[in-house]
Amino acid sequence: MKFSAALDVTTVAHEADDEVTILLELQAPDAPRTDRSPAALQVVLDRSGSMSGPPLEGAKRALAETVARLQPSDVFGLVTFDDSAQVVVPAGPLTDKEGVLARIAAISPGGMTDLSSGYLRGLRELQRGAQTAGISGGTVLVVSDGHVNGGIRDIDEFASITAKAASKSITTSTLGYGDGYDETLLAAIARAGSGNHVFASNPDAAGAAIGAEVDGLLSKSAQAVTLTVTYEQTVQTLSLYNDLPAHQIGDGAVMIEIGDLYADEERKLLLRMAVSGLADLGLAQIASLELAYVDTTALTEHTVTLPITVNVVPGDELGDRVPDPTVETEKLFQRAQAEKLRASEAYEAGDTGSARAFLDASSDLLRDALDLAPAGSAPMVAAGLEENDELAVYACEAPPSFMSKQTRDSYHAYNRKSGRARRRFNRQPE
Repeated sequence: MKFSAALDVTTVAHEADDEVTILLELQAPDAPRTDRSPAALQVVLDRSGSMSGPPLEGAKRALAETVARLQPSDVFGLVTFDDSAQVVVPAGPLTDKEGVLARIAAISPGGMTDLSSGYLRGLRELQRGAQTAGISGGTVLVVSDGHVNGGIRDIDEFASITAKAASKSITTSTLGYGDGYDETLLAAIARAGSGNHVFASNPDAAGAAIGAEVDGLLSKSAQAVTLTVTYEQTVQTLSLYNDLPAHQIGDGAVMIEIGDLYADEERKLLLRMAVSGLADLGLAQIASLELAYVDTTALTEHTVTLPITVNVVPGDELGDRVPDPTVETEKLFQRAQAEKLRASEAYEAGDTGSARAFLDASSDLLRDALDLAPAGSAPMVAAGLEENDELAVYACEAPPSFMSKQTRDSYHAYNRKSGRARRRFNRQPE
């Protein structure tokens, strides 16, 4: 695992309040050259009445393509849900693909939407199937097009379940289908479950999203990645720009859950530390970073440690500090993502005027970032600005429900998964 840190400023004032922003960049190990280890995938598919027709048929086609790509040694399970859960394919090795495909083809639409019953049943199936096959962890992929109207509906309660699963190396990803699902709930489930949340506006986009999730599962090279930040007493506050689960694990120590990374995947994290009262002049350590992960090829645990140091100088010698342009670019980029999230929330509430203002503010920040960006950072900023321009065009005609989901999808990709290559954009609804 490649792991590096850069500071926006390397000098701070002696015995005064100051602030340091740290950009962390990591790249997962290469894909194994030999045959990969077996993977475990559990799909939890909404078959409520609203999925009837093209949505359900499109999902069934995507699942059939997924089964065709998996190896006989891979564990695959499928649970459907409407007002209750049904085990369509018991989780286990894919030794009878034709039988599995026949069961997928026979799925028909049902009634209401009790997502929790489907998820909990799918989670139990995955744990049973993976344990029987000797596989550590796995992925649960939830596909739903509707608002939950049965079972667990509280966001925090549901998120606590997926967080507990993540602590056992089970990733939970969510795919929101169409413009009728609850993006706040599905995004929270994925966040707590260290997975992905994506929006699919039509069957083709849903198939592509399911395929991308399987791509990541099959090329996973680092599992259960965490970053522990241990900071000195001189650090008054610690903030994380990225919307990732973080836990206080001791006095002056925070653990950030990054999740799983596929082969060669690049990710960025941005931390802000407010420091005060640095009494000694010269080089001073303000924090230590420990990146821990499991290499999926050899199933061995690894740790990489980086000290974070600053140079303490008298206030009158601080001069005009020129912040590192790469770090400053990422700060502007992440501030733009925060505005995009505000736009999504406003669209969800039906406040299109405020939503467009937030989206404009996001684009302004991205233009500032592009003016500052070094060559290595410019492509990601340009891609984000181009996507914002598309969102602005869509906003002229698309309903708020579509815009809420599209902006939330974009936020997830550029904030929670900063540095990862962006998948293709959804088409505007007809």
